[in-house]
Amino acid sequence: MNKMEIIFEARAENEAFARMVISAYLVRLNPTVSELSEVRTAVSEAVTNAVVHAYGEAGGAVRMRTHTDGRRVEIEISDEGRGIEDVAQAMQPFFTTQPDSERTGIGFALMQSFMDDVRVDSVVGGGTRVTMRKTLGGGDA
Repeated sequence: MNKMEIIFEARAENEAFARMVISAYLVRLNPTVSELSEVRTAVSEAVTNAVVHAYGEAGGAVRMRTHTDGRRVEIEISDEGRGIEDVAQAMQPFFTTQPDSERTGIGFALMQSFMDDVRVDSVVGGGTRVTMRKTLGGGDA
């Protein structure tokens, strides 16, 4: 098993940083281009949710933890922000708390379509943790 953890500021520009970090971490497993793109997109969506919805203008920290066990990867993106009142509703495609913005409400749907498993745990006023799992089927690790 191999583990990695980083903490970074909840800023829009750090979403690209998180994508690069997960790419560098997973490259040793020789994923397919498609697998790597899917994981990068899922991480991007989870980090964007933390930046936009957890903290807003107040700012805060985002934590990305990941570990691999063979070809199985687990990624956890967490924050200590506002939390989600109704997780089931928030995970519905096209649901958004910001209908007047450019937000489409498909972040969780994308995560679910690209990963084998997505779990969201949240406490109002206490933050949110998104845990995603995927088994990579690319080349030899």
